[in-house]
Formats: sequence, C-alpha cells, structure tokens
Amino acid sequence: MGEYEAYLDRAYKLMPDIKTTDERFVIPEPKTFSEGKATVLENFNQIADVLNRDPDHLMKSLTRELGTAAKINGQHAVFQGKFSVEAIAEQIESYVDEYVKCSECGRPDTKLVKTDRVLMLKCDACGAHRPVRKRKATMEKKRDALEEGEVYEFKIESVGSKGDGIAKVDKYIVYITGATKQEIVKAKVKRISGTVVFAEPVME
Repeated sequence: MGEYEAYLDRAYKLMPDIKTTDERFVIPEPKTFSEGKATVLENFNQIADVLNRDPDHLMKSLTRELGTAAKINGQHAVFQGKFSVEAIAEQIESYVDEYVKCSECGRPDTKLVKTDRVLMLKCDACGAHRPVRKRKATMEKKRDALEEGEVYEFKIESVGSKGDGIAKVDKYIVYITGATKQEIVKAKVKRISGTVVFAEPVME
C-alpha cells in the first residue's frame, strides 16, 4: 500500500497546474425584444463572455440552427424574423452542450482546438477531448408559425358562437371572420394575442 501511495503522490506532482472554474456555471437568460420584423438579443455579448467563446462562432451556430440571417450590433445580436425567447434559449443550451461543456466531467473549462482539420473540444479540468459534431439546422419549425400582416391558408375545423371559423395552427387558435366548417381559406393575420389569432379572409 505504501508503494501505491508513493506512485499516487508522484502522479499528483506531475499533473499540470490547471485553473478551473470554481463558481457555479450559470448561463445568462436571454433578453429579447422585437424590432419590426426582427428579434434583438440584447445581452448577446454577455452570453458569449460567460461561455468564453468567440461571439462570431456563437452567432454562426445560432443563425444556422434558427434558420435565419443575423448580425452583431454592438452588444446585441439582431436576427431576421420573430423568435420566442424560449426558442433562442433552447439553441443556446444546445450550443453549450456541444461546444462548451465537457462530456466527461460536465465542467465548462474547455477550449476549441483544431487537430488535423477536426474541431476538438478539450477540457482543461479533466483532460478529456472529443470531436465536435456538426449538427444539421433544425430550427425552422421553431420560428413563430404565424406573424401579423402575413397571409396563410387555413382549414376551418369548427365554428365559434359568434359565427367565426376556427382553425388550429401549431400552438395557435385562429378565428377567421365569416369562414365555414371544413372550408379552406386564405386569410390575413390581423392581430396575435398570446396563442389567440384574429384573421380576415383575403379575396383572390
């Protein structure tokens, strides 16, 4: 047992002096607001700083997954289209799982390095390393299904007490003036209030 402890003590002395993050790793909650038909992530740079990643790399990943174009404007990121804060938060978490957290020890004390043209995630805390997988864009379905001012085709499933046709799209219940059951109509979205949508038929 004495010989084993001597080897163990020697191994500890040979280990490199690595600084790790002792504080609890907390991803900042995204703060967003709409600006016309764009979505602004106002604390984008703060999130990139906490993740210790290049803002351009984070932006490239988010735009790919959200299926849109975007730009960095000062401390903000501006995405074309309307996205919920939940959708953006989900993609940031996915980014952290793939590009920040070590898959072995779960710590964020990692860095991205290229080895033989392969992007690797190397952990300074435990020494583990793994290749980074390139994920396919999956966020088109996360874009808000309906937007004010746009025209969509709806299938009327029922009729409300006030005579409006009722259709269901994703999380939304759509009320369409004058539409009848089983009818398929084109209608323009006039107003969205939470998950309730008010639309009017469009004459072709």
